[in-house]
Formats: sequence, C-alpha cells, structure tokens
Amino acid sequence: MDTVLVTGATGFVAGHCITELLEHGYRVRATVRDLSDAGRRAHLVDIANRLGGALEFTQADLTSDHGWEVAAKDCDHVLHVASPIPNGRKESEREMVEAAVEGTLRVLRAAAAATTVRRVVLTSSIVTINQGHDADRVFTEQDWSDPDRVSGYDRSKTLAEQAARRFVEAPGLGFDLVTLHPAMILGPVLHRQTNMSHEPAIRLLGRKVPGNLNVGWSTVDVRDLARAHRVALETPEAAGQRYIFAGEHFWMRDMAAVLAVEFGPRGFRVPLRVLPDWLVRVAALADPGIKRVVPALGKLERLSSAKAEAELGISLRPKRQSLVDTAESLLAHGVVTPPTR
Repeated sequence: MDTVLVTGATGFVAGHCITELLEHGYRVRATVRDLSDAGRRAHLVDIANRLGGALEFTQADLTSDHGWEVAAKDCDHVLHVASPIPNGRKESEREMVEAAVEGTLRVLRAAAAATTVRRVVLTSSIVTINQGHDADRVFTEQDWSDPDRVSGYDRSKTLAEQAARRFVEAPGLGFDLVTLHPAMILGPVLHRQTNMSHEPAIRLLGRKVPGNLNVGWSTVDVRDLARAHRVALETPEAAGQRYIFAGEHFWMRDMAAVLAVEFGPRGFRVPLRVLPDWLVRVAALADPGIKRVVPALGKLERLSSAKAEAELGISLRPKRQSLVDTAESLLAHGVVTPPTR
C-alpha cells in the first residue's frame, strides 16, 4: 500500500483528493498549517473513519521550511494541491507569488530529500495556459501564459509551475512531475469552508447580487479532478505531462437559470437579469470579489480536455449536475440558508 503526501489538507480540492485516495486503498499523510486546530480537519477524520482508511496529519506551511522533510519522509508520491488564493488585500500579490513559487520548491526539495518519492502531481490551473494572449482560440497543453502580462493569482500559478519544471530537470532526481490544469472547480463542499469558485452559486442563491454579470467560466467537477489526481499517479505514461480539465463554458446567466429551476420551488428567488457592464465596473470599486471578474466580462473560455480524456481516461460530468450538487452542499453545510417564508 503506497503512501501519498497531500498538501493543504483542509482545502476544497485536497479534501476530495484525500477521499479518493482512501477509497482506493492508499495511505495518506496530509499537511495542515496548525496541528492544534483539530476542528478544521474534523470532516477528514470522519471520512477516514467511515472508509476505514489510513490517514495521518503533519504540520507544514508553504511559507516556512519547517516540517516539509518530515512530511515527505517515506512517501511514495506527492500531491501538491496547496496554493495561496486571492483575498483582496493590497499586498497579497507579492505574498501570493512568493508563497506559490517558494512553497512549491519547498515541497519538491522535501520530495527529493525523501528519496522514496516516485512522482509529484502538481495542481496547477488553466491560468498558466490561457492568460496574457491576444488570440481568441482553443487553448491546449502546448500553450503557456506570459507571466509578464498577468498578475496576482495567474502570475503566481504560472511562475510556480515554471519553477517546478526547472527543478525536475536536475539529473538523478528520482521522481517525475505531472501537472493538472483545472478550470473553475465546481462540486460539493465537504464542510463549511468555501473558496472563490463557489462565489457565483453563493451570491445567486443568497441574492447577494441584484443580477448576473456578463461573465462565465469553463468548469470541472472536483470529484472528476480528484480522480484525475489519483489516475495521474498511477499512469506511467503521464510522466512530465500537462493535462487540462475544462468543460464547456458556463455563463453566469445560465447558472442562474439552472438554479432558478432547481431551487425556485424551495423559495429561492434567483436573479435572472444581466447587469450592464458599466454597472459591474462601478460595483467592483467596492467589492473585491466583483473586481476580480471585471477583466473577464464578455469573454469566452475555450480549452481542450481531449488529451486528459485520451491519456488518463477522465470524462467530465455534466456542468449542470456539478452546479446543482455544489448548491445542495452549500445548503447542507449552512453556507447558504434557506429563505424565510
């Protein structure tokens, strides 16, 4: 039974990766920032107990060298899932880039020091592929975003992947690298913690926006992505490869229409009108969440997951199902509360 180190255990994607690995008989060692905070990982303990899986936690933080060699010791594989995300603070870009790049290198150095690690799977993003380009076309794994033309999260993910690929060029390293590039990640949350990919559903169900923005995203279900992490560990031919996981573009107005049909009978008044772009830009002055999507107004995301489907055998479930399952989980965990009658 192989042991897999999963970084950022309490995160949305990492939780599903841990579940997937336990379901398939792997031992999992998972990193957390603070071992004393048992509440943040209680849902993972519950999952491991339900599955009868072998799960242990170790303390390590992307911003510090401490703990990483201990975390990677005797592991066979590493899923490096943890990454900083935008939080709206003015100073966050510099910190985000440093944490993403240096944090990734800390994980890789620890994997090298362990000598037992055979493969590292890095959770990257489509933003390392389709940003900073002038052409409107379908993007594939052959494409790279230009770090000089992007900023914030996009820049941090691009530079982190580039740093990782330079690192594994060293001879005699002992392990190879696979990078996965998901689009916006939908699917059920495992506990109350959410991230920016849940914002459209939260805002629409909670009527936190008066209408829809003229934006949309290519999407992937977190359960498909978790399976992809496991299959990427198990597929010898995946060594050195990049894989896009991105389904059809999903306009926010179409998300709203789905939620209105599914949750309208329960009393949710989902806004259906589309707000004019000028109004969205004004609202962005006071709302960091809206500000992040202003550059995407009216833009269509087009990416190909054909390589992942052909080489890893991963097919993506319908976007409608992913959105509805996301919303149901937000209700189940109390992130969104039912309307009062």
